Amino acid sequence: MAKTILITGASSGIGAATAQKFLAEGWNVAMLARRLDKLETVANGHTNALPIACDVTDEASVIAAFSKAADHFGAIDALFNNAGIFPVSGRFDQLTLESWQTSVDVNLTGMFLCAREAFRHMTEHGGRIINNGSISASTPRAHSAAYTSTKHGVSGLTKSIALDGRDLNICCSQIDIGNARTELVENLIKNADGPVDTMDVTDAANAVFHMASLPLDTNILSMTIMANKMPFVGRG
Repeated sequence: MAKTILITGASSGIGAATAQKFLAEGWNVAMLARRLDKLETVANGHTNALPIACDVTDEASVIAAFSKAADHFGAIDALFNNAGIFPVSGRFDQLTLESWQTSVDVNLTGMFLCAREAFRHMTEHGGRIINNGSISASTPRAHSAAYTSTKHGVSGLTKSIALDGRDLNICCSQIDIGNARTELVENLIKNADGPVDTMDVTDAANAVFHMASLPLDTNILSMTIMANKMPFVGRG
């Protein structure tokens, strides 16, 4: 029987690439994002795909989406908690409350709501929650206080879920991805002072698939996958 994964932010970028990877590997994939038309394009008529319009910042929308996925596929075995934004930012004193709040709403509260709902669906049979952190969860870019703060929050959330899920056979992991070629990274490249090293987004998708495919007695608590030449560990 095919396993089922629910992927948030599945309409583009890392989420779309990951959805396509799991579909190719024979999984059932519930694909969540705000725009149903974009999800249907990614699904491309695949019989194991279930596109669901969902706003991850809205509690009722999240609850309804998970219920629909569980009713359709029978169970939810894994969640790739991927939806996120990189808000308009700048030097810290120029950061607006609106930009800060939007980042918190999507990157932290949205991740909490989806992880909580997945946890509720996994209490009887176990499962795996994979949170998309970021290299910014440990080392920030300049002028990114809102984004960086939320991603540090994701690290705490991941560890707390892993601890609370231990006796229920619910694993929780975090994947920190650096410079996968997506629309978000392309926008960063346009505004960069110099060249930006990147990696193919399918490499990130393959890493998520590996994490999700492990047995529930094994967990990768934290994985960092990044463009090899990006300046993260002192390469400059």
